[in-house]
Amino acid sequence: MTITQDTAPAIRSERRPVRNRQTNDFFELAQRVKEAGLMDRSAESYIGRVIVLALSFIGAGALLVAVGDSWWQLAVAALFGILFTQVAFLAHDAAHQQVFNSGRRNDRLSRIVGNLVVGMSYAWWAKKHGTHHAHPNVIGKDGDISPGTLAFVPEDAEGRTGLAGWFVKRQGWFFFPILMFFGFVLHYHAVHVVLTSEKVKHRKTEGAFLAVRLIGYPALIILLLGPVLGAVFIAVQVAVFGVYMGATFAPNHKGMPLIPKDAKVDFMQRQILTSRNIRGGRVMNAAMGGLNYQIEHHLFPRMASPNLRKVQPLVRQFCAERGITYTETGLIESWGIVIRYLNRVGLGYADPMDCPVTSQFRPR
Repeated sequence: MTITQDTAPAIRSERRPVRNRQTNDFFELAQRVKEAGLMDRSAESYIGRVIVLALSFIGAGALLVAVGDSWWQLAVAALFGILFTQVAFLAHDAAHQQVFNSGRRNDRLSRIVGNLVVGMSYAWWAKKHGTHHAHPNVIGKDGDISPGTLAFVPEDAEGRTGLAGWFVKRQGWFFFPILMFFGFVLHYHAVHVVLTSEKVKHRKTEGAFLAVRLIGYPALIILLLGPVLGAVFIAVQVAVFGVYMGATFAPNHKGMPLIPKDAKVDFMQRQILTSRNIRGGRVMNAAMGGLNYQIEHHLFPRMASPNLRKVQPLVRQFCAERGITYTETGLIESWGIVIRYLNRVGLGYADPMDCPVTSQFRPR
C-alpha cells in the first residue's frame, strides 16, 4: 500500500478490512512487545533525564543573574524556551502514565511539572491529547486538525475570501512564523480551562500552580531585568517555546492520511497509517523527547519513552510482514511535507477522499 504524504489523503477502501484478523495481528504484536519486557515502567529510566534538566535550569538561572542588564539576555531567554519544552516532554510522558506504575503518581507528576513549571493545564492537555490518540487525523474528531487560523482539511479552506482567502492559499509558508505565538495560546488555554471548565479535577491546585508560573515567573524576570528588557525576555522565551513545541509535534501527523469521520478503521492501522516517524537516532530522540518514534508511541501510548527506540525494530518488522506502510522521514524533510501539504489544502488541491488509496476503509 502506498500513500502520498503531500496530498494527505483520507483513508477509505475498496474492501472492508477483516477486523478479526487485524485485531489478532495487533494482539500478536502486543504479545511480542510484552515478552520483550518493553512495557515495563520504571522511574529509574527517567532519573538521568531529570538530573540533566535540573542542572540545566540551575545553569540557565546562573546565566540570567550573571549576564545582568544586557541584550545578551535574549540568548538566555531562548535557552529557557528550550528547557521549558524539554520539561513539557516529561509532563507528556507522565500524563501518558509512562513514568511510574502508579497512575496517581503519574498524574501528580504531570500536574506539578505541567502546570507549575511549563504553565500548561494538565486537565486541558489530558482531555485534548487523549481525544487525539483515540482519533488521530479523524476529521471532525481530532482537535489537532480542527479549523482555525490554519485549515488542515480541504473543505475547511473553502469559502475563505479576502485576506483570509489570500492567507489560506499561502498558509504553509506562515506555519513556522505562526508557531511563535503558539506558546501564548497554550498558556491561554491553560488559564481558560481552569477558570471556566465545569469539570476540572484539582482545580485549586492547578490554578495555584499556574498563578505561580504565569504571574510569579514573569514578575521575577521583570524585577531582575526591568520592564522593557524583562518583557522582551518573556516574549522571546515564549516564542522559542512555541516554535520548538510546534516543530516537534507537527511532523508527527500533519500531511499524513486523513480519515473520514464515519469510516471504520481498526486501531492498529489507524495509529500506524496516520503517524510519521523522524529519523535521527539518539540525538533526535533527545531533541524530540521520544516523539520521533510516533508510530510506536501511538501503538503503545503507555510505553516509557526510553523504550520506544527499542521497540521500533519489532514494529517495523511486523509492518513489513503484514504489508502495512511504515512512514519515516528526516526532520527537515518532514517540515517540507507539512508546508507543502498546508499550501495544497489552502489551494483546494483535492478532496482528501479522491485518492484511490483511501477507498480501503470507506464505510459501505
